[in-house]
Amino acid sequence: MNVQNDLSELADLCGIWHDFHDLHGNLKQTSPDTQKAFLTAIGLDVSNGDAIAASLATLRHEIEDRWFPEEIIVQSDVQAAQVFGLGAVWQLRLDGSNDVIAQGQPSDYITLPPLASGVYVLTATASGRTEIITVLAAPKHLSSVEILTERSKLWGLNLALYGLQSDRNTGLGDFEDLAQAAEIAGKMGAGFIGINPLHTMGHCDVNAISPYSPSHRGFLHTGYIALDRIPGLNTAPSISDFSDIKLASSVQYKAHKILHHQSLEASFQRFTDTAPNPAKSDFEIFKINSGSDLQDFARFEALSEIHGTQWHDWPTDPNAPPTIRLDFHMWLQWVAAVQLADAQTRSKAAGMPLGLYLDLAVGSRRDGAESWCEQAAVAQGVSIGAPPDHLSPEGQNWNLTAFAPRKLKALRYRPLRRILAQTIHHAGLIRIDHVLGLNRSYWIPDDGSPGGYIRQPFESLIAIIKIEAERFNCAVVGEDLGLVPDGFRDTMRAHGFYGYSVLQYEKDEQGAFQKPDNIAAQVLSCFATHDTPTLRGYEVGRDIDWWEKLAWIDAQAADAMRQDRATQVDAFRGDSDFQASIHSLLAQSNASLVAIQLDDILAVEDAQNLPGTIDQHPNWRRKYDIRLDDLTADGRLGPSAQLMNDAGRHNANEG
Repeated sequence: MNVQNDLSELADLCGIWHDFHDLHGNLKQTSPDTQKAFLTAIGLDVSNGDAIAASLATLRHEIEDRWFPEEIIVQSDVQAAQVFGLGAVWQLRLDGSNDVIAQGQPSDYITLPPLASGVYVLTATASGRTEIITVLAAPKHLSSVEILTERSKLWGLNLALYGLQSDRNTGLGDFEDLAQAAEIAGKMGAGFIGINPLHTMGHCDVNAISPYSPSHRGFLHTGYIALDRIPGLNTAPSISDFSDIKLASSVQYKAHKILHHQSLEASFQRFTDTAPNPAKSDFEIFKINSGSDLQDFARFEALSEIHGTQWHDWPTDPNAPPTIRLDFHMWLQWVAAVQLADAQTRSKAAGMPLGLYLDLAVGSRRDGAESWCEQAAVAQGVSIGAPPDHLSPEGQNWNLTAFAPRKLKALRYRPLRRILAQTIHHAGLIRIDHVLGLNRSYWIPDDGSPGGYIRQPFESLIAIIKIEAERFNCAVVGEDLGLVPDGFRDTMRAHGFYGYSVLQYEKDEQGAFQKPDNIAAQVLSCFATHDTPTLRGYEVGRDIDWWEKLAWIDAQAADAMRQDRATQVDAFRGDSDFQASIHSLLAQSNASLVAIQLDDILAVEDAQNLPGTIDQHPNWRRKYDIRLDDLTADGRLGPSAQLMNDAGRHNANEG
């Protein structure tokens, strides 16, 4: 027995990369310790040589013993003749249904009829043996912006929802603020409005604030519920208790959460006692349609109230929480969904062809609801991260839950389908963070072993995204920054994904910003992201100031960087305003989609987030210096909107 050879073959069968090239092009070998950690994470026993040999033999048998494939992908609405059959009698059902929608008698080949987009279960029986095949019926392409809107080019406004100030909110931007901001931008010609992820942060976790480290991506952030817009209630609670929170210069998450929860508890009691029957019926229908997923999530939230937020420390078999608490947490999700749907309806009514542009985070916190609810699908003992690249030379451990490819496939991708549907349902456009993770994931073991890559079921995940996007008439942007394999972007474009072009990184060989004609068409183009310097911050070198302040670079390096930055900025803007020059470049570019940031309109210097920091930088806390109520009269948004409109990016109503 050669243990290392068995381990290597087992790793290969499970999609674990044997090596990869680092930032500098050096070949990095995946260590045996990393292979063992990954194999353990996906549920295989590799504790010793005998266990490795047994796991390998079992997996080989599973693969070699099958007569039919485990999974096939077909184009929806097109008859699909398969190359297998073996005289099988077969039946086809939609996943989750017992209704037979197609069947066939013994034949050498199975021919599937044209199928609507969806996930199906094919049961084939031949010679007394039955096998199950997952069928993914997906459209050939994702819908383009032009197909969805009859516009070839659109611009939109991106903003941090938490940072919006208004007369009526409670010190944290909310869903009503989102609707009003969309109405303002839509009337100025914007085709979409983009915000950070709206995933739930966990009802009981008062310390979690990063929208990219949520508790569960399949449910909504109830901290954004507008207390004065709760369905079924005609009167709004007083917000006088929130006065200090509203006056604070930055978002006071913990204090806000405590008071907001108290108001929601009181509103739920009023809803239970006095809401009219139509509202209560709508809530009951929501619970029925959401099924066991919502029940499981509500149970997690209710158990967190009893046992704390660290579910790994809970009793093995905790008692069922009171039914009223389950109802409360399901009610919160219903209220959030109603308000978010209203924001999308109003954005469309304001003339936005796409409306909401929502963000799907790459993963959830490992102590959150998603990792508890989806234990059958997640990898154990590893975190999602990224190797060193030009965005983060030290590499990154995001401490996020990873789905195990084999487990997810066995569940017919149901956890992912739920998560995708939650984000896509209320959007005309979504952005998938770190879309390279559909092809391969960089995992970092808890045991200290080096990180490495594991292959994902790429084509299947693409099919799932196309199915869900078609269901809700949504276009999809894939964030494809960082180290990307050759050909990856071309493959994604062929499937209909829009790329993500950040102007700060789109420079020519001389370090100058790309000319408009050199920016690709099938992308969403912007100057900055939440993790990069704002336009004003870039101009004045605010990011360099922070790097020096945190001792990431010394004074000499900082001075050299400032000099290079000033030369670059001066050469680009000439005699013009830097902001106007950048926005003009974006407006005139080939990009189908262009996003401008409210941060840039308001000349904010600090980025929303500085990667690699937690408390040293005001991450996710900065409020805008203007109330939403005054944004139109303020006049700073108008000139950039006019630039976009003059370049032919105006929305359908404006056109």
